[in-house]
Amino acid sequence: MMAESSATSGFLAGRHTRRDVLRLTGTAALGVAVGGPLAACASEEETPPGPVGTQAPTETFSEPTRKLSGDLKILLWSHFVPSHDQWFDTFAKNWGSRVGVNVLVDHIDQAQITTRIAAEIQAGQGHDVIEFIAPLAQFEPSVLDMRDVVDEASRRWGTQLELCRKSSFNPATNKFYPYSPGWVPDPGNYRKTLWEPVGFPQGPTTWDDLLKGGAEIKKSKGVQMGLGMSQEIDSNMVGRALLWSYGASIQDANEKVVINSPETVQAVEFMTRLFKETMTNEVFSWTAASNNQGLVAGKLSYIVNSISAWRTAQGTNRVVADDVYFVPPLKGPAQAIAAQHVLYNWIVPKHASNADAAKEFLLHYTANFASATYHSKLYDFSAWSQLTPALNSWLATDPFQSNPPDKLKFLSDATKWSTNIGYPGPANTAEGEVFSTFIIPNMFARAARGQATAQQAVADAEAQIKPIFDKWRSRGLVGA
Repeated sequence: MMAESSATSGFLAGRHTRRDVLRLTGTAALGVAVGGPLAACASEEETPPGPVGTQAPTETFSEPTRKLSGDLKILLWSHFVPSHDQWFDTFAKNWGSRVGVNVLVDHIDQAQITTRIAAEIQAGQGHDVIEFIAPLAQFEPSVLDMRDVVDEASRRWGTQLELCRKSSFNPATNKFYPYSPGWVPDPGNYRKTLWEPVGFPQGPTTWDDLLKGGAEIKKSKGVQMGLGMSQEIDSNMVGRALLWSYGASIQDANEKVVINSPETVQAVEFMTRLFKETMTNEVFSWTAASNNQGLVAGKLSYIVNSISAWRTAQGTNRVVADDVYFVPPLKGPAQAIAAQHVLYNWIVPKHASNADAAKEFLLHYTANFASATYHSKLYDFSAWSQLTPALNSWLATDPFQSNPPDKLKFLSDATKWSTNIGYPGPANTAEGEVFSTFIIPNMFARAARGQATAQQAVADAEAQIKPIFDKWRSRGLVGA
């Protein structure tokens, strides 16, 4: 690996052995949720309103620091806001045409990506660069250290957002296992016409508000809430937010397992009551699309999600879109804090045949993150704030016709209430495995379904989590 350079010239050194690469494509159909079959996670089924009064950012280009050639095979998720992918594919291929690289882009459903990564690593061949929407720490032994990219990006654009740094840097190994150029906030989404009559016109602000208002809405209107306890990414996020609000966590700041605590038990007991009074059994089998589709269909009063479901409603159900408002994370006995909804992790596997082109492309992509933000309709936020100077003005007056125009203004403060998977420690390899095996949503689900007491569900989760930490700690990938 090349030493850090103080100038752009000389960045990216070293060539990698070229291998034959598998061309892997395809998407998976998602399951059934509230309202029927789901084709994709909160994708825009009809054309939503276009931008008004704001031009897309002008894109920039810098010559790579060395001659590039060959193929660059990119694998990334099918974005929850499809207009992003329409932009990205053209953007990537145009860059390739300018630098002499044949860029091939594959999109698959986010639920398939970690399985695909594992398969390509096992095969020793596949894509050169892969993007996922949550930390990929569990793959650290099989990927290149991205420190050179992070250092160069920070040299060009300043200090990286701490949330993204802690979601990509392992202090135990001093390695950046992915490159993290962006993230997505995870607010609450509520239906104003449902919450106003029960005394919360601005939506709930605490978990107790959520229970009180959600129970009354379900009782009086027959409309449930949508907080998943299933093996999917949103369930992982909301479960952690609830834990943290009670002062509980999986690990402490020193990477010691602390899940089995009175605070965790209290959080599990609360979720059990919340389920019984505000939800139905569907939340135990949801996919990542289910809460989105339920909200858009008008069948849910509250979900924890990004803005993608609401963007979908702008094109498919404008009445619902205008009725959806947002709140920051709910306050519990200890604090109000949320996981990021999406945390972009770009990895370059050790088997990559064109790592140089992958790293140069990632810098070009980061330099144009304002375009990623704009074409994702303000879904994607940059890890380097200076790259999106118009963000706050866009949030204050939405270019994509929200009603009212300032509906997203509260997201200007999102960095203050968002944190990383693994909080209060780093997103290490053990946390990555705990996340990908859905131990936390399963813990909540077992208690909510009456399969175990809260105390037993927490103890069982601890019994699964401790061996994971011990395994990775023995390999030097988790702090002592």
